[in-house]
Amino acid sequence: MRLTLKILASVLGALLLLTCIGAFWYFMSRQPQRDGELALAQLKAEVSVRYDERGVPHIKASNQDDLYRALGYVHAQDRLFQMEIMRRLANGELAEILGPDLVKTDRLFRTLRLREQAAKMVAAMDPQSPAVLAQSAYLDGVNQFLARGPTPTEFSLLGIPKRPFTLQDSMAISGYLAYSFASAFKTEPVLTFVRDRLGDDYLRIFELEWNPLGVLQKASAAARQPDWDALGQLAQVSSEVQQRSGVALLEGSNGWAVSGARTSSGLPMLVGDPHIGFSVPSVWFEAHLSAPGFELYGHFQALLATAMLGHNTQFGWTLTMFQNDDLDLIAEKVNPQNPNQVWYQGQWTNLISSQETIKVKGGKPVQLTLQRSLHGPIISSAFQDNLKYTADSVPVAMWWAFLETKNPVLEAFYELNRADTLAKARQAASKIHAPGLNVVWASTSGDIGWWAAASLPIRPVGVQPHFILNGDSDEANKTGFYRFSDNPQEENPSRGYIVSANHQPNSTSGLPVPGYYNPYDRAQALQDRLGNDAIQWNALNSQSLQLSTQTGYFWRVLEPLMPALSDVVRDPLERSVFDSLVQWDGQYSLLNIPPTVFTQFVYELTKATLADELGSVQFKNLLGTRSLDLALPRLVADENSPWWDNAKTAKIETRKDIVRAAWTATISHLKATLGNSPNDWGWGRAHTLTHKHPLGSSSLLGWLVNVGPFEVPGAREVPNNLSMPIGPAPWAVTYGPSTRVIVDFADPGQARSINPVGQSGVLFNSHYHDQAPAYVAGGYLQQYLDEKDVAANARHTLTLKPSH
Repeated sequence: MRLTLKILASVLGALLLLTCIGAFWYFMSRQPQRDGELALAQLKAEVSVRYDERGVPHIKASNQDDLYRALGYVHAQDRLFQMEIMRRLANGELAEILGPDLVKTDRLFRTLRLREQAAKMVAAMDPQSPAVLAQSAYLDGVNQFLARGPTPTEFSLLGIPKRPFTLQDSMAISGYLAYSFASAFKTEPVLTFVRDRLGDDYLRIFELEWNPLGVLQKASAAARQPDWDALGQLAQVSSEVQQRSGVALLEGSNGWAVSGARTSSGLPMLVGDPHIGFSVPSVWFEAHLSAPGFELYGHFQALLATAMLGHNTQFGWTLTMFQNDDLDLIAEKVNPQNPNQVWYQGQWTNLISSQETIKVKGGKPVQLTLQRSLHGPIISSAFQDNLKYTADSVPVAMWWAFLETKNPVLEAFYELNRADTLAKARQAASKIHAPGLNVVWASTSGDIGWWAAASLPIRPVGVQPHFILNGDSDEANKTGFYRFSDNPQEENPSRGYIVSANHQPNSTSGLPVPGYYNPYDRAQALQDRLGNDAIQWNALNSQSLQLSTQTGYFWRVLEPLMPALSDVVRDPLERSVFDSLVQWDGQYSLLNIPPTVFTQFVYELTKATLADELGSVQFKNLLGTRSLDLALPRLVADENSPWWDNAKTAKIETRKDIVRAAWTATISHLKATLGNSPNDWGWGRAHTLTHKHPLGSSSLLGWLVNVGPFEVPGAREVPNNLSMPIGPAPWAVTYGPSTRVIVDFADPGQARSINPVGQSGVLFNSHYHDQAPAYVAGGYLQQYLDEKDVAANARHTLTLKPSH
């Protein structure tokens, strides 16, 4: 018997060993090739690709066509699955590989008509323009790897068929980026709900003053009601895109430029950290490109040949989100005699319908009817079981600048990658139509500049675009777009610095620019430091400012409530917690207890105040908007706001009643989730970051493909914006700085940056998550630009040769 058991154990051990060897061989066979030689078709000459210790490729070619073809190949080696997922997300094809849970996401993106618009953009392109030639060469490099390189593990697991990537795919992804900024999907339905269902008294807490002429449209008693159920689903799916697909959404950003008069070196500095949803792999792929007449160290998006952030020895730029309102939701008036017609500019016009099929892995194909009016795509129809509207529930169309402008985004970024003067940077920025972006630029010549880049629609005077507009009135009409010169912008301001942090910009032309802007506190914290004449800026104190976790927002919320809180908090243990809150300086550091208490209290206060009137769907949607951040300071300052009364009780509650209930709920929740002792309520314990892979939602695979969790400092709307939606503890960080870049143009070869995870998306690669610990700790690594540094730090060299 013992002999049998020994034999069995030996056999099982051998099988386990063979399995491990086989698994090791399998995963190693899918790693990127970073040494040796490879032959590529269409190359005109050899291309050298040197990889540094972070896995960043430094690509040197004798011409730009070879340069971009090589970039496409090496980018695909590390990020092919990311490219595939982003293409499928933008085209509404995720359910085909990920199953029924992604049908709603596919419905959303089919409804947005990104594929249709991408086809129009490609058809209008000049195939011989430098930008299109660069993009085409890049895609050829991607497709050569797709055809001959090892199949990514995710392709094998999901059974993804290989098909070439196209210009249309790249343009559809640019549409996804534009969608990322469109806050209207979540915000306009809830604001319209408050206006029409609750009334003006409830609307006062929302900050609407910065809209054109400050006019507040009041709905009549007979106003048509949009399809609230469909809009609720649309807003929820918009909020869940990253959770369901694993593809990052763009959320906010910090960017600033400082003139040489305010720096230690005497030359400008450029600092940027775009705030984007965390994912594995990270959103940016870094690469250093060099060819005769061109050099750039850039941050690249999947399937796009030109860098969206970058610098060289002469100039550099970073981006933040403009957050202008470039999307209107329009409630159509349906012809009572013909449900396939809506009213448009004085006459009944036909809705145009088309049929699409969503393929579903493990399920039946889903038939989808898409409709379009002359205002734009009908977005509510995709979330209906039928298309029969009533007088009380009408279709909602979407007017979106991305679908209504030429938007030569390839040309814009191709030129921006080469914009070595203010005039060239301004010209490149003028070609960005949608999404709206703030371009912050600096150069060794001493210039700094900022342009709010977008095509801003001309709406009728007095129109309030934060509400759903009536399709049978002039308020839904657009008469064109303003000139780019009317957009907010600055060049070499006398104060010596420029700050861009998603706040409402100063309109240099006097043109009001409606938008879904963030609270001003983060921008104010940056400006307070940058405007300090006693500080000379350098890389070290710029890092300190980027990593700051303090603004004044917390006190704007707490100060009006302090007397009530002081009255209601009587328990000795709770009193000590309250006292620490009173003395808190607003820092969200790992061991601090007050930020945990404050963040939970904000959620409980918000829930106790707003949820009863809004209902679960609209309340959930509001939690995902910046309108709530703007509303809270106004709410707490107004003791007589009708929101304080709980609509579900007979009693008329006061602000003090709600504060008491919120505090009690806060303490109870923190005890239940983090422990009975406040000493266990440290911010780091409650506030963690896990970088999630698209397949990481499965517990079986999550431990293998996800990166984290990490305890992290920072918070919502502080400079180190490691953030999450408002909700109950513990908090999973969902977005934050997608990189942190600091460039001093006195020595641009010493620029510093960090990647939240790593360069490679290939499982078990040494660069899959090698930067994650340094990112969490606030570390920075050098971006090698000078030849001597590239040569000294090259760890691998791959030579690409023309195939014969």
